[in-house]
Amino acid sequence: MGVSKDDVLKALGTVQEPDLKQDLVTLNMVKDVEVNGNKVSFTVVLTTPACPLKELIRSSCIAAVQKIDASLQVTVNLTANVTSTRLNGPLLPGVKNIIAIGSGKGGVGKSTVTANLAIALAKTGASVGLIDADIFGPSQPILFDLEDAHPAVVQENGKNWIIPIEQYGIKLISIGFLAPAESAVVWRGPMASAALKQFLGDCKWGELDYLLIDLPPGTSDIHLTLVQTVPVTGAIIVTTPQKVAIADSQKGVSMFRQPQINVPILGVIENMAWFIPEELPDHKYYIFGKDGGKDMAEKNDCPLLGQIPLVQSIRESGDSGRPKVLDNDIVAESFKILAENVAQQVAIRNATKATTKPVEIKL
Repeated sequence: MGVSKDDVLKALGTVQEPDLKQDLVTLNMVKDVEVNGNKVSFTVVLTTPACPLKELIRSSCIAAVQKIDASLQVTVNLTANVTSTRLNGPLLPGVKNIIAIGSGKGGVGKSTVTANLAIALAKTGASVGLIDADIFGPSQPILFDLEDAHPAVVQENGKNWIIPIEQYGIKLISIGFLAPAESAVVWRGPMASAALKQFLGDCKWGELDYLLIDLPPGTSDIHLTLVQTVPVTGAIIVTTPQKVAIADSQKGVSMFRQPQINVPILGVIENMAWFIPEELPDHKYYIFGKDGGKDMAEKNDCPLLGQIPLVQSIRESGDSGRPKVLDNDIVAESFKILAENVAQQVAIRNATKATTKPVEIKL
């Protein structure tokens, strides 16, 4: 008597999704089971194309099915459907996840990390957008080699829509596209907040798996406007290892965790974790201190998403408008790992925490 589809599903019911701690069948991740003689094939729908555990899941599925009969030839097709808790809202209905990226202080490389993270996510096959919400110090036009770019505007049903500029597979909008590069944006808080609302509500973002928000340093009107305007999936804090940066970054964590805001912290990124001379890649120099971001993540009971080295080429690639992650070298690998960890934490957050809601704050 041959193997049936039910036999295969029963076997796969013993395979746990490593992060979500439930079996693949219960999570409805197994599709299109086919049995033809001793050949078995099926599709596993992952929670993100950046899943760092995809090969573990594949090998676990093959082992489980071959427990029925060791002679079975098993083909596992892996696809992905990025999870979400916030689809079909009045704003950004096609955007699955909005991720706020903040820092307690300036100069920690938040914008550089955000640009590389966005591209690393896109390289996995995810659709990614990026809002440069640092209204007073926009960096993304330089990092994406778009200093002279200007977005198009189209009219639909009597409304003007801004079309984000696409570069390196990322949809991007920044105040830097709308103001002369050399001029200072001298605005009061409400004007800056209005600009962010326009980026959220008047841009044609379409369908995105991830929309990253590059926030200004500190805690300000911009941060409050973001969480009041749209339901934010989660926040990421970027810091450098030294004590003064950690102290300021802690305030960022505390802000998102305030009861009236309550945005989940996806994790901490420790940037400039150590210095590596290009000619001595095996040498690490902890010029800003060691493991400050790691210790901060442990203190706040949240993941350390990545430790990014301080390497001259990261700065040079940013200045030239071609982020380092595009180079596919050993330094770019740290951003690839970062993207996998971020996607992993988003999937865990969506499976374990309640639907996000815009924040109502009365001040």
